[in-house]
Amino acid sequence: MQLKTINLKFTTNINVALTVLTVLSFNLLSAQEIIEEQTVNKNAIDTVKSNNERIKIDGVIGVVGDYVILDSDIDKEFIQLKARGVSTAEITRCQLFGKLLEDKLYAHHAIQDSITVNELEIRSNIEQQINAFLAETNGSMEELLKFYNKDNEQSLRDEMFEINRDNKLAADMQRKIVEDIEVTPEEVREYFNKIPKDERPRFGTELKVAQIVIIPKVSEAEKQKVINRLKEFKADIIENGASFTSKAVLYSDDIPSRKDGGMYTLNRKRPQMVKEFRDVAFSLEEGEISDPFETDFGYHIIKLEKIRGQEYDVRHILLRPEVTSESVKEAKEKINLIRQRIIDGEITFSDAAREFSDEKETRNDGGQLINPRTQDYSFELTKMDPELYAQIQKLKDNEVSLVLQDEDRINRIKFKILTVTDRIDDHEADFARDYLKIKNLTEQDKQFKEIEKWQNEKIKDTYININGEYRDCDFNSNWLKKE
Repeated sequence: MQLKTINLKFTTNINVALTVLTVLSFNLLSAQEIIEEQTVNKNAIDTVKSNNERIKIDGVIGVVGDYVILDSDIDKEFIQLKARGVSTAEITRCQLFGKLLEDKLYAHHAIQDSITVNELEIRSNIEQQINAFLAETNGSMEELLKFYNKDNEQSLRDEMFEINRDNKLAADMQRKIVEDIEVTPEEVREYFNKIPKDERPRFGTELKVAQIVIIPKVSEAEKQKVINRLKEFKADIIENGASFTSKAVLYSDDIPSRKDGGMYTLNRKRPQMVKEFRDVAFSLEEGEISDPFETDFGYHIIKLEKIRGQEYDVRHILLRPEVTSESVKEAKEKINLIRQRIIDGEITFSDAAREFSDEKETRNDGGQLINPRTQDYSFELTKMDPELYAQIQKLKDNEVSLVLQDEDRINRIKFKILTVTDRIDDHEADFARDYLKIKNLTEQDKQFKEIEKWQNEKIKDTYININGEYRDCDFNSNWLKKE
């Protein structure tokens, strides 16, 4: 009986594929090693027991370029899928093997194309992954090591590093393949018209949502307080030899970088961090410490550690001014007054948003939220962010919510009111009304075809070997090079 695979169609939706490669890089058990081609053992690795019974321990089931895939890697993939709550009832070994072949092809050619990864960023991701895993399971490092059958924490981290590195290489390679792909309005129309009417996609109930946000103001006195403190840090480092790294660990309000002593690596060719931060960082000399400067996140000082070509290793300390209880009270009173004026008909929600909202991204559009996935104003109910859904699920059209307290990565506290400005029931795709969604489908289809073309070309040019029963898999791609 033949084993079947369609490679899980992981690249059909390129946006999902890139997310899987990046976010789910905590595939700890999918350990692969990079080897020289001539050292590959093409057959299963066996051992002989004292009674001469031969038992297969593990085997090389596939090789893609410099990468080896072991039979146990598939077992470990199944374990990881189950650990994430994914049903594996309909997933075959061949399908997971096809996915591993694709991943290794991308990673191999990323190296050939001189795509590099930031080791510091990878190690930071590993730290976040471990912390998240421990937090979700309320577990300990000992339990984590036992779960992943590792003798010590360093071996776990080493394996995670290899996996994160290879997944990042594969993701970057996919992005490079499709980065220049665009679609014209005519291509969108042609794509839509080729879909048989009875096969056109249906879009679920959609809502348009607007909000007004009021953020408590930070007093000038509080701003000056953190500026003075940053100046004291700088003076202590320069005049007394204090450690910038230690001060970042002890005092910085940037939690993700704090444990690394405030370290970030910036690249001149890839925008990272906000513009104000980049401008200051790129203006420094090695070893120089900046004066305090402001971004939306608060106030910073930066030390430039090292320049490596286009890459700048910097450390920073972030301090965020405190918001006083008086400012919080004023903000809450203000938004309650705005809400009452809207309810009383004195002002429309959209006009109030334009006049009063502190959220720059939405106020000019009358508070209308933009769906980050589709880049339009509509949110499909079944795909809406759970937090947003909870806030608006009971609202009738044009009803104003109660005042909600919220926070984001910039503001520790803010107040908002929301309203549903439009509701579209479940419907068959309409070219005019759903143009942006159809454009997205067209772009995904074009990306998939480009990925498929690239993959077919690279399979021909890359050393690939598949062993044992996996040669009977019905692959979607020509991994066996039968043509």
